[in-house]
Amino acid sequence: MLIDKSDVNPPGKKLLSNMSTHTKWLLLAPISLILIGYGLCVFSEAGHLKHTGSSNVEWILLGTYSLILINGGISLFGQAVRYRILIDVRKETRRSIRKLETKFDSKDRASRNRARSKKRKSSTKTS
Repeated sequence: MLIDKSDVNPPGKKLLSNMSTHTKWLLLAPISLILIGYGLCVFSEAGHLKHTGSSNVEWILLGTYSLILINGGISLFGQAVRYRILIDVRKETRRSIRKLETKFDSKDRASRNRARSKKRKSSTKTS
């Protein structure tokens, strides 16, 4: 029984696509900071192992693991910053659209009021 690989989605893809940008940002920002902090702690431990005369394999593997954690955290933090910028841009765009709508609405009301007053003036002149 073969599975068509073009139809298979990675696990969690549907979950992520249903999340709002704000939720993604709220999850990624603290997780990435925790990952960076943990990676720095592991990096410190690798340095301590090196200076205490531990075997090379031990501190090199621990140092490599720490760098993976730090780089992964930085990558996730960059993604969180992207989401935050997207949230801010959308908010500013909505705000400017609302301002323009109110500006046009007020101009439209003013032009309707002028048209009404002209009709009233013209109807009083003919009577």
